[in-house]
Amino acid sequence: MFRHTKRLQFEAKPERPDPVYARKLQELIGGAYGEMSVTMQYLFQGWNCRMEGKYKDLLMDTATEEIGHIEMLATMVARLLEGAPATTTADAVQDPVMAAVLGGMDPQQAIIAGGGALPANSQGVPWNGGYIVASGNLLADFRANAAAEAQGRLQTARLYNMTDDPGVKAMLQFNLARDTVHQKQWLKAIEELEADGLETPIVPNALFDEEDQEHNHTIWRLSDGSDGPKGGWSEGDDPLEYLTDPEPLGGPASAPAPDPALFGTYSATQDLKGTVKSKAKSAAQKATSKKK
Repeated sequence: MFRHTKRLQFEAKPERPDPVYARKLQELIGGAYGEMSVTMQYLFQGWNCRMEGKYKDLLMDTATEEIGHIEMLATMVARLLEGAPATTTADAVQDPVMAAVLGGMDPQQAIIAGGGALPANSQGVPWNGGYIVASGNLLADFRANAAAEAQGRLQTARLYNMTDDPGVKAMLQFNLARDTVHQKQWLKAIEELEADGLETPIVPNALFDEEDQEHNHTIWRLSDGSDGPKGGWSEGDDPLEYLTDPEPLGGPASAPAPDPALFGTYSATQDLKGTVKSKAKSAAQKATSKKK
């Protein structure tokens, strides 16, 4: 059960309307890392959590707070849109400054939302449920949550520097602080999951005996950069081996012959040449390895 309180978590009053900034602020509502995403992410993680107790409570507390953040931002967007564009006359648009303002706003905010916020990003692209992560594994999910809060805080920080409105800045200062807290809490929750013995650093903590043991400790150098081996991942108690010149282990990435009714271009002769050449190269590499 959810219950709405008719007060904002923090004030959302701009000093003056700014329809261009209202469009920018849409990113924090319906963008990939906006408040709608973290709200639904935490809600579904909480609903899918199979354990009652502190972890589920943390998820549901935070998810419900994020609903309030959407309300704050939607309220701010509506107030930033006050007076635009319906009350703006055609004569006003002749002024270059006013034309620039109206040209930079999202017309859907007026046409579809009646001068209010939309469940969309700053380009008017509707919010998508595919943005969220809710796997049922709390360690994997909490890592995704920390990353989502980091991206959200990054975008909030950028938007903070795109306005000089004291009212907008005050709300964003609050949002920045809450993003800081949420990053901290997910990082601490990750540590606690491991301390409680519920998870280990690798997700999932199973099938270690089943995986290919030859390939669970190597990094393949597949770019021209040469500094990768200098990282701390190549040192310490459980170092990862850097393969500086790895060879492909599989054959050609050739699709099978198409169904003739699909009329795909195909030559059995060319396919055979590729297969023979690959087999010969593989045999040569094996022979070279045995000599070493």
